[in-house]
Amino acid sequence: MTIQKRFTALACALLLTVGMVGCQNHKNEKNGASPSGESPLQGQAWSFTDALNRSLTIQPPKTVVSLYGSFAETWVLAGGELAGTTADAVEERNMELPGSTQIIGTVKTPDTERMAALNPDFVILSADIASHVQMDDMLTDMQIPHAYFRVDTYQDYLDMLNGFCRLTGRDDLYEKNGAAVERQIHEILQKIPKMEKRPTVLLIRAFSTGAKAKGKDNLAGVILDDLNTDNIVQRHESLLEDLSLEEIIKEDPDFIFVSVMGADDEKALDALKKDLQSNPAWQDLKAVKNDRYIVLPKELFHYKPNAKWGESYAYLARILYPEAMD
Repeated sequence: MTIQKRFTALACALLLTVGMVGCQNHKNEKNGASPSGESPLQGQAWSFTDALNRSLTIQPPKTVVSLYGSFAETWVLAGGELAGTTADAVEERNMELPGSTQIIGTVKTPDTERMAALNPDFVILSADIASHVQMDDMLTDMQIPHAYFRVDTYQDYLDMLNGFCRLTGRDDLYEKNGAAVERQIHEILQKIPKMEKRPTVLLIRAFSTGAKAKGKDNLAGVILDDLNTDNIVQRHESLLEDLSLEEIIKEDPDFIFVSVMGADDEKALDALKKDLQSNPAWQDLKAVKNDRYIVLPKELFHYKPNAKWGESYAYLARILYPEAMD
């Protein structure tokens, strides 16, 4: 069965499910209550263009589902509650969710039937996950309000949090989890010394089957650029596809940072050792000899930092400019 036919069949089944739940919802609305018995949020409508370039107006929702753990956390940081989210919210982000929040599958394979049964009036999705993008037509046909987001920089996070806080009516939480983070980052950037020669860096993304260099297409790469470093990948774009030890030796960067992806960190780091670090020339690199080969913590540089964006900047700034950050 093709993807289109499979989603069409699923949409028909879910429409029936939503219709049944909708009858009960109609009874609740007559009594002035939401399906969960809670009052609607005291926020305002949010009009914006989402990451798929769709012009939207979202009303303050009663029942919210996030199909991405990072965005689920942002919704909670804005004062919202979740009817459902995916397993990564707990397994990767260690969110402490109330018993009323249902885990509806994984981030790449969410359980759409269970999602529809919750009768959501706002579904939060990622524009970078193919299975989410494929759900657009289905959710539109089912008249379920939904929006796609992409968060690559702290400004992207602030924009999302600001919109969520508009929906929840919690300006105080934008100040705490957004504006305060922005001020922290600006204070760090103001301390960076003006240098004729910027620190040279190599950022490696390691996974169990190999490794690649990363630039500003990676959140750590964006932060390193903001911190006025010289990423050697800008001169050797071939490193984006194939880590060449010859080119790394030629540049001999001041710092080498490693961001690990995947569930098994040790397997990823072992693969990196086998491919690069087993070569005797690796030990002669300036960054290695000076203990500037650093594996970055996942919670700050692999997962979206959200309210910890400032901590991510501070972590790298203290390594790059220790005297200025004292």
